[in-house]
Amino acid sequence: MTTRPSPTLGILGGGQLAQMLALAALPLGVKVRVLEPDPQAPARLCAEHLQAPYTDPVGLDALAECDAVTLEFENVPVGALDALRGRVPVRPGAELLARSKHRAREKHALREAGAQTAPFVEIAAPSDLEGALERVGGRGILKTSELGYDGKGQVRVASQEELGRGWAELGQVPCILEGFVAFEREVSLAVARTPDGRVAFGPLVENVHRNGILRTSVYPAHSPDGTEARAREMARAVAEGWGLEGLLTLEFFQLPGGELLVNEVAPRVHNSGHLTQDGGGVSQFEAQVRAVLGLPLTDWSPLLPCAMVNDVGVEGATPDWAAVDTLPGTRVHLYHKAHRPGRKLGHVNLVAPDEPTLRERLRQLELLIP
Repeated sequence: MTTRPSPTLGILGGGQLAQMLALAALPLGVKVRVLEPDPQAPARLCAEHLQAPYTDPVGLDALAECDAVTLEFENVPVGALDALRGRVPVRPGAELLARSKHRAREKHALREAGAQTAPFVEIAAPSDLEGALERVGGRGILKTSELGYDGKGQVRVASQEELGRGWAELGQVPCILEGFVAFEREVSLAVARTPDGRVAFGPLVENVHRNGILRTSVYPAHSPDGTEARAREMARAVAEGWGLEGLLTLEFFQLPGGELLVNEVAPRVHNSGHLTQDGGGVSQFEAQVRAVLGLPLTDWSPLLPCAMVNDVGVEGATPDWAAVDTLPGTRVHLYHKAHRPGRKLGHVNLVAPDEPTLRERLRQLELLIP
């Protein structure tokens, strides 16, 4: 009789993504250990919590005893990766993380892999400002090359004066200026790849943002025939070109007619994929666990139409949870975080038997969550 192995997965970071990764790992017989300095880390409730800085030698020694290490955020301190190098597989690896955490490097690497992006120029010195706006089409978004997320570190510009002022507002740090894209909708798709090169894909999901933060995700996306196939082709090219081990999420601008431009990349599970938890089949969290540990892996599209609504902290307002619970097809996922305006506190997944029913219930659900 062959017994199923019981590996231990290490995670750099202990937030809500680590929490949901751990919850997906446990039924597979996988133990989880997280390194996270926050004493109130959400993942502490379902994983061994090493409460220490990410560069703590003792904590890193404990992670090095795991079968593999993955991450829930890309801005991992270089010192932590250096300390783990050669001792335990870190998936995705340091080279891929160095690309994805820096917007300019990411854009260049995407193009080298054959993916299309919006036009962009790098801004690193005052001399780079001259003529930059014209080179990207006259309007654009100035973004810090590092550390920006959920709409932070970005300024819209439409004149040379706005460009100069925007760069000053961002602290005159290295930035990229992206040309404005008249997209029809935003969609995303995740790809997972095992250490031996097996590739699998998540669903094409349609996303709507509010104040720079994801508000809703819906599956299936309203996209022309062939759009998902093009997204998969691009995702495969990036995964194989970058030597991905683990899971990578690509966010796209969908242009009229279905052409796709890669907007951003996250080397991990992504907010837009949370709906896979309750749509039937494998979730994105199980997919990342399987890919990182080299377990059998298949595509993970939901079996039913489904959607996700984020619960983001709003001053003086909270969701009507009683009404949410009575709406058919809902499932609440809370992160055990203290309320703070602008902070992601949880999400609600919604499943329905058909698309019209899903859209109507989603309309009702959004009214219940500020």
